[in-house]
Amino acid sequence: MTLEASPLDDLRTRLATVIAIPVTPFTADGDVDRDNHTALVRRLVEHGVRVVTPNGNTGEFYALGRAEARLAVESTVAAVAGRAEVMAGVGLDTAGAIAAARHAREAGAGSIMVHQPVHPYRSAAGWIDYHRAIADSVPELGVVLYVRDERVSGEQIRTLADHCANVVGVKYAVPDPVRFASVARDAGLERFTWIAGLAELHAPGYWATGATGFTSGLVNVVPRLSLALLEALRGGDYPKAMLVWESARLFEELRAADASADNVSVVKEALEQLGLSRRAVRPPSRTLPKAVRDDIGELITRWRTEGWL
Repeated sequence: MTLEASPLDDLRTRLATVIAIPVTPFTADGDVDRDNHTALVRRLVEHGVRVVTPNGNTGEFYALGRAEARLAVESTVAAVAGRAEVMAGVGLDTAGAIAAARHAREAGAGSIMVHQPVHPYRSAAGWIDYHRAIADSVPELGVVLYVRDERVSGEQIRTLADHCANVVGVKYAVPDPVRFASVARDAGLERFTWIAGLAELHAPGYWATGATGFTSGLVNVVPRLSLALLEALRGGDYPKAMLVWESARLFEELRAADASADNVSVVKEALEQLGLSRRAVRPPSRTLPKAVRDDIGELITRWRTEGWL
């Protein structure tokens, strides 16, 4: 007898891909531009992206009001129209995260990503309790953990998943591939989908130690480049992967500079120069100085020459 894959097993498989973190565009008046947001998400899907995370960090999650965050989820669900998995970002206080998760479920999302708790005082037991409360509130949805704290251990992740069967993936964003390899194996390498949470710059290194997907803000700008990196990594063609990586390198280094101070601003500036969206960001992000804008313009010219755009 052949056993059919469960919905959660199917989700684990689908999460092993490029996970797009779309920007949240703003109007000239500073409001969320739903029409532009829908167009940007639709562009991602039309280029072959199959998982989209509204309300990720590149979407300026921490600068959005709760109504705006709900709008981003609804806009994404409408834009993908069943062609991609919508994995909504949720976080902050427990009650608010539960409400956001339930809204995502009602809006049509199939999974949620729980942001790393930002509370300054975090215990291991409290970390488990926080995620357990959120996961238990939406048992129908898959749950992906966003881990940015090196203190989170594989044992903690495994204990949480023992309580919550819908915890299916981990977006790991600690810049330490050795630590990642250990955590993934202590938690269960095959039990979860392990996602490199530091984008293209770190994707090859994390892939070599167990990741099968990676998140991307660059994909907003040059979808073909991000998807080409995924294809090369899936095929085990590391020389080709590193050639693609070189095309992404400067852009990702600009985003990572100064503790990722311009992470969102770099993406939005590129979209502005491509005529796809406005460069406006909300504090504490900033509009880029002219020298950095010029660097991005040169990159866009290079990408056009290389055939990525």
